[in-house]
Amino acid sequence: MTSIDTNSKVNNDVSNSNDVDRDREPGASLETMLVTTDSYEEIETENFMSSSLDEQLLKAKLETGSGSISEIQEKFNDVKVDEQKEEDSSKLNNQVTPDGTIDDLNSSTVSSLEQSADLDIALIEDEEWLQKEKHVFILSSAGKPIYSRYGNEDKLVTIFGVMQALVSFIQIENDLIRSIHAGNMKYVFLVKGPLILVCVARSSDSVTQIILQLTYVFNQICSVLTLTQLNRIYEQRRNYDLRRLLSGAERLIDHLLTFMETEPDFMLSAVRCLPLNTSVRESIAQTISQACSKIKNLVFAILLARNELVTLVRMKKYIIHPADLHLIFNLVNSSESFKTAESWTPICLPKFDASGFLHGHVSYLAEDCQACLLLLTVDRDVFFSLSEAKQKIVDKLRRSNCLEPINESMNRKLGNFSVPGVPEVRHFLYKCKSTAQFYSPAVLPPYTIESEKKRLHTLYLGMNSKLHGVVRPLKLIYQQLEKESILGWLTTGFELYVIFEPLIDKPTAINAVNKILKWIKKEEDKIFIMNAPTF
Repeated sequence: MTSIDTNSKVNNDVSNSNDVDRDREPGASLETMLVTTDSYEEIETENFMSSSLDEQLLKAKLETGSGSISEIQEKFNDVKVDEQKEEDSSKLNNQVTPDGTIDDLNSSTVSSLEQSADLDIALIEDEEWLQKEKHVFILSSAGKPIYSRYGNEDKLVTIFGVMQALVSFIQIENDLIRSIHAGNMKYVFLVKGPLILVCVARSSDSVTQIILQLTYVFNQICSVLTLTQLNRIYEQRRNYDLRRLLSGAERLIDHLLTFMETEPDFMLSAVRCLPLNTSVRESIAQTISQACSKIKNLVFAILLARNELVTLVRMKKYIIHPADLHLIFNLVNSSESFKTAESWTPICLPKFDASGFLHGHVSYLAEDCQACLLLLTVDRDVFFSLSEAKQKIVDKLRRSNCLEPINESMNRKLGNFSVPGVPEVRHFLYKCKSTAQFYSPAVLPPYTIESEKKRLHTLYLGMNSKLHGVVRPLKLIYQQLEKESILGWLTTGFELYVIFEPLIDKPTAINAVNKILKWIKKEEDKIFIMNAPTF
């Protein structure tokens, strides 16, 4: 195996190539609808600040009413924010009664640990359970089990107790535990307010990548409860069993974890767009904008197809974080009920505003077009208005022949939108940083087999980890492996990951990289959303 880092001749040859337009990287646009901050930088600032400071910042934000939802409600005078907060608080008080004490918790926990020890030992001796590549556990800061990816958390009380003890022991020293390494196993901890999230993995994911995945799981919980409600629950009752409120949400977490193991969206902190001709995409966005223009408190209208974004129309001034869009994708893809009827569901978008819910009208366009439309508003009483707007959108899209291109792109055959003239390239990922969007072609053999597809994802994770390494981040990687050669390139404007045939030489790889960039530049209007439509 050979590898070359940022000081190599390959880096200079690629960087000095004249084949790429240096004025504007492929896919770049002056307009954006997505937050473009780097996820790895975010988790370093968000997840490792002291919990007390985290709580103070959140409390200050909520007391001043500076959340986006409160701002929109006040702007349109549709809802009195103070009354809404009082109503939400009243509901929460009815759900959670502070009838436990810390002393009660300690005694009950010890009793539970003793009673469940035999069950834990039996489960730990289960070979199938032990061989799982990645376990995820969620518990409260008091050690109360909330979630286990595999097995029944009620039978793992002792293990949860050990995790809580480790976190508490380090906290005594005014520090936070991040990870423990034992052989090929990683034990990664994330302490977020009243919750502790733990991943036990033998995968090749870096600690930073696992922290990012655990952050997504925490945000998934917040999307169901809101961060405000979560903190209030544990302020009132430290040993509250959160599973009472999360009942039914386990499938969202299960699906999210699987989603993160197969899709590159998360490690890139970017969104993939459904390839469409510019005229079709603009017609779709204009149709949505016109149908919803009179609904004054509509914040986002999102049309998605599978895990790809068709278009996003937004209220002026507000943009959405890719992490929030990923949670929306996960909600839609894990809920079969949306396919059969129009739904009205509350959803918190933690990056947009963790203090409250948006209310979403969710429906698929038609039986002959399985794209899903979400209309997100701050008003809980506009279901029928949004239902009428949705029907107008579908009718007009059908008349303007926009449903057929969506279907054609969703059903595209393997190999469509691949780069011509570079047969030595097996697959690639390209992310435009300024728009937080990425593109990758459909996978071709040998990566169509499930095990090979997973190995491909592992290769990308490895390159991503090296380019974003905490200790020694690289700008360019080129490696010749047994089954393929790989290249990763990080610039100020884009990230590019390429998988080549194994015997490719360096000059051919450099030439292929420039052909890929030139092709993406040519096709950027089709494979990226180049504008940011508003209502």
